[in-house]
Amino acid sequence: MTTAATTLDRPPAQVAPRTAPAPIPFTRLLQVELVKMFNTRAGLWLMVSIAATALIATASVILFAPDSALTYDSFGAAIGVPMTLLLPVMAILSVTSEYSQRSGLTTFTLVPHRGRVIRAKAVVSMALGAVSIGVALAIGALGNIVGSAIAGVDTVWDISGQQIGYLVFANVLNLLIGFMLGVLIRNSPGAIVGFVVYSFVLPGLSVLLGSFQQWWVDLRPWLDFNWAQGELYDGHLSSTEWAQLGTSGLIWMVVPLIVGLVMVMRSEVK
Repeated sequence: MTTAATTLDRPPAQVAPRTAPAPIPFTRLLQVELVKMFNTRAGLWLMVSIAATALIATASVILFAPDSALTYDSFGAAIGVPMTLLLPVMAILSVTSEYSQRSGLTTFTLVPHRGRVIRAKAVVSMALGAVSIGVALAIGALGNIVGSAIAGVDTVWDISGQQIGYLVFANVLNLLIGFMLGVLIRNSPGAIVGFVVYSFVLPGLSVLLGSFQQWWVDLRPWLDFNWAQGELYDGHLSSTEWAQLGTSGLIWMVVPLIVGLVMVMRSEVK
């Protein structure tokens, strides 16, 4: 009885308070998302195809373009065509892979704050896009030197630093359109089809409507993001054209991206 009483009278042991684990650093999320861009066959071959298409476009200009067209502008234009298609697909896959490969449940369990994951995907996509554009422009510069040497003509550098900046910005905007579609649709085939419709079907319909309706001709620069982006490839924008780019970008990129982000935050991940 004495022992029992002594045991009951003993004060409870002090338990140290449990502290919440430190959040995962954003730099680690960037590293993980960077690895994800390369650790699938689709992602790896997409990266390889960006460099490969730049080489093919450069070789095509050297082989088939007349001597007068062997300028850096010609090489840049040839490389720009596949880049406008491949970079948005890369951004789409960076988002939709969580859903198509059924890894979203694991990702959003380890990082419950989905906004941080989406933000990391956006940063990595834009960084890889900028690096890819730089590599493609470097390949084009090499092709310009080699092509002019083979043809025996002077090497023409007819793209200024400002024009290169506009070109990079235009391709990053195009990449963000793909990223927006990936967030909004969250399905790889659907988002890619949506980008094809946006890039090839809607511009044709816009031109067709403009040939019959004058009101659309007046409003098209303010409402057609494809049309407004086209001015970036010309290498110069007036203050009005910047305003048109911002207005149309708000309609076609910012608002749908916000809608897609809200859906990502609230949707059930399976």
